[in-house]
Amino acid sequence: MRTILHCDANNFYASVECMGRPELKDVPVAVCGDPQKRHGIILAKNNIAKKFGVRTAETIRQAQNKCPSLVLVEPHFEKYVNVSNSIFDIYKQYTDKVEPFGIDEGWLDVTSSSRLFGQGAKIADELRERIKKEIGITISVGVSFTKIFAKLGSDMKKPDATTVISKENYRQKIWPLLANEMLMVGRHTYATLLSLGIRTIGDLAGADKKLLERKMGVNGAKIISYARGEEGEDIREYYNGRVHKSIGHSTTMPKDVTSRDECASVITALSDMVAARLRKAGTTASGISVSLRYNDLTQKSRQCLISPSTDSSGAIAQESMSLFDTFYREGKDKPLRGLGVAVFNLSEEGDLIQSNLFDMQAQSGKSDTLAKSIDKIRSKYGFDSIKSATLIKNICICDDLDGDSDFLPFNRH
Repeated sequence: MRTILHCDANNFYASVECMGRPELKDVPVAVCGDPQKRHGIILAKNNIAKKFGVRTAETIRQAQNKCPSLVLVEPHFEKYVNVSNSIFDIYKQYTDKVEPFGIDEGWLDVTSSSRLFGQGAKIADELRERIKKEIGITISVGVSFTKIFAKLGSDMKKPDATTVISKENYRQKIWPLLANEMLMVGRHTYATLLSLGIRTIGDLAGADKKLLERKMGVNGAKIISYARGEEGEDIREYYNGRVHKSIGHSTTMPKDVTSRDECASVITALSDMVAARLRKAGTTASGISVSLRYNDLTQKSRQCLISPSTDSSGAIAQESMSLFDTFYREGKDKPLRGLGVAVFNLSEEGDLIQSNLFDMQAQSGKSDTLAKSIDKIRSKYGFDSIKSATLIKNICICDDLDGDSDFLPFNRH
């Protein structure tokens, strides 16, 4: 039987900010964005602030109403990445099967490590002590035989705790929980389950698989197997890196936008970053997605397929704008607060890509050389060291990225 750990750094951003700052040790602390740039929300809070009811993603004003003594600190994303890397370096000393799940959590398969380090709970306790002593923050660890149950375990008791979910006790510990506490069961999925009378993970485990397949497709059967403890997905070896299913960037604008030209500037900037990430990964994409976030926080998105696949910022921007024009009407739709561009259907460089003669002739070798030259300059002097003239006054503020430390603020998100 496998032994899987899920390690989750407690209140990660806030914990890192409190490291080496004794004046923050016994006060309520929250990490927040810049209110002047529409980032005035709580990104993270420490346990003291949590006791006042401060919640992640609420506005600074809401948090201060609950906790007038709340100390606000600005985020330092590069520091978070460095601390995260140090934590994962410790994990890798126990197994090469370490799979990040965000910057502050990840799974470890320690099945083959027991002869050297002991059973799963012992390894979990040792990791907690080492990270507390060597890094200065705490983690919570779930120990189980599946990834899903291990993650549920790490959520059960915080901070600085080990929770074991075994073959013998998972029905008692897991099945009474609400189904939406399980990974893969989001808000819409849970609403569907509730409409079928399925409320808890135990209800889900006992559900009719064919019924859920009819209602939800293959995911219906998948979440039933998760609830039953039948999930057996492998944990990737750390040095193989994450297998990207998509690459994307999104942004919050400092002011509401209604002009197509302004949106085009933002989309061009986002496409440029996405294309650079594609080239760095040695990957091309044949799917493009554009997402809009309106000033009332509602969202829309559309996607399309293109041929041939590409890593060109120009091609991605052109297709993204064509897609944008299919579902945003200048002067008629609500003002936009945010935009996102993502690519999917990724293929490794060197894979066979079918394309017609005219497509091939349209691809410019000079453009490819120029793009790679720009990438080299950026790798040495930073991403903003060179950019298109149309982007010099763009209004992008980088919000969320799903990739690597060259594109801060977020890593492994």
